[in-house]
Amino acid sequence: MGPKKLYRLREGRMICGVCAGVAEYFEVDPNLVRLGAVILGCMGMGVVAYIVAAIILPEK
Repeated sequence: MGPKKLYRLREGRMICGVCAGVAEYFEVDPNLVRLGAVILGCMGMGVVAYIVAAIILPEK
């Protein structure tokens, strides 16, 4: 088994699939990752990070 790779996912996505991909990578519930993204977004840090990740991460 090779190294794990971070992707955006098509299945289970709500917007761009970034949170679903991060959840799969770390083997956690996608709703927890989405909640963390919303909390970071309210603090002003998550929106830019999400947009950058949506642009940079390849789709699986």
